[in-house]
Amino acid sequence: MKKSKTILVCTLLSGSILFSSCIGSFGLWNSLKDWNQGVNNKFVNELIFLAFHIVPVYGIAYLADVLVLNSIEFWSGSNPVASIGEVKTVQGKDGEYLVKTNEDGYTITKKGEEKSVDLVYNKENNTWNAVTDGQSFELVRINEDGTATMSLQNGTSMTVMPDEQGVAAARVATGNSLFFAAR
Repeated sequence: MKKSKTILVCTLLSGSILFSSCIGSFGLWNSLKDWNQGVNNKFVNELIFLAFHIVPVYGIAYLADVLVLNSIEFWSGSNPVASIGEVKTVQGKDGEYLVKTNEDGYTITKKGEEKSVDLVYNKENNTWNAVTDGQSFELVRINEDGTATMSLQNGTSMTVMPDEQGVAAARVATGNSLFFAAR
């Protein structure tokens, strides 16, 4: 009886490490869902949806994300199923942009133009930087206390909380500019 209690306690403690309040990106499950939604015929889409529930493909993908992949993402900071090299088209207020996922960030190019901007995450400094024409500009530094320090266009910086009020204050300070670190 004492041995079974010890096993139960060890199992619960091990589970607490796996379920360490990391929501994660659910990369595997979302990739599977996106693929299914990409099927152009709604009847085929429904058949795939039902088949993936009967043969528990969705369930296995979800379980793999919860138990393994999201835990890896939480502890390492990167998702092993991330779509590196994937290019998506995003509609902006002044045109369409191609956003390519890189290992350390994104490359953004306006459709029809060759010039691009790289948004690069520096893990060592915990910063997001804009890189263009060989020059790097620090955009945001994530601080240890959970706040974010933004570099403003006038050369000053502003520290905000990553919540609705912080975003609103940042928008006011930047004049709604998307690229606010360049001078």
